[in-house]
Amino acid sequence: MKVVLLAGGLGSRLAEETVRIPKPMVEVAGRPIMLHVMDIYDHWGQTDFIIACGYKAMSIKSFFNELHLMNNDFTIGIGNGEMDLRPTSNIDWRVSVVDTGHHTMTGGRLKRLRDWLDDEPFMVTYSDGVGNIDIEALMDFHKSHGKLATVTAVQPPARFGNLEMEDDKVVEFTEKVRKYETWINGGFFVFEPGVLDYLPGDEEPLEMAPLTNIARDGELMAYKHKGFWHPMDTIRDRDHLERLATSGSPPWMQFERERRNADARTARGPITTARLAGV
Repeated sequence: MKVVLLAGGLGSRLAEETVRIPKPMVEVAGRPIMLHVMDIYDHWGQTDFIIACGYKAMSIKSFFNELHLMNNDFTIGIGNGEMDLRPTSNIDWRVSVVDTGHHTMTGGRLKRLRDWLDDEPFMVTYSDGVGNIDIEALMDFHKSHGKLATVTAVQPPARFGNLEMEDDKVVEFTEKVRKYETWINGGFFVFEPGVLDYLPGDEEPLEMAPLTNIARDGELMAYKHKGFWHPMDTIRDRDHLERLATSGSPPWMQFERERRNADARTARGPITTARLAGV
């Protein structure tokens, strides 16, 4: 199954970095965040990627054109340019990099890929959000319900310390408390080809009318992921992910088999969505 990474936005809330490079190329632990997303799919045997780029597309094209050299050793003849590549990496990805337009919205980027998708089911996600998603269970869930679309619903990370109070007295301070269950759009979609018929053109974000209309028609289901998930919207997010990645095995690469009880996972109809900034 092909995996589309939406990688064309301006990343305005990461302007300190994105004035130089596109947001998917912002590094976490010495590697672009986009590669960390691709690692998740690679863990589950999904290695056929389409990068839908736009803003600073040449930076992404150049990066992937040279990635096989950066990931392996080689000997080069300086006089004639002949190269002997000596593989040292076990990465075996097929990556298509497609310039889908500088100002195109996420829905438009996806619509422009119609000819790349071979009229088959495909997966889509944002290039700046990581989570230990069980991709195999996600695909099984999608096949089980027979609808056009599946979105991975996640619980947003706490961004501020929580004060638990009784009257005016603080009884607890924590960053982990979630009093109410909230679900948002975490990306990691699975789509049937019919989803493309809901995309009107370049100007439409996927997260607005297209997903709303798919939900209205009863064709959007939610795969509920209660494990780790975190976006990279801001410098603070980048620094947080950097700490997690350099303190051991990053949590987005720590997988456990998830329970596959469809009744416990599903929600039909409009789903609360939160577009990851800059995509």
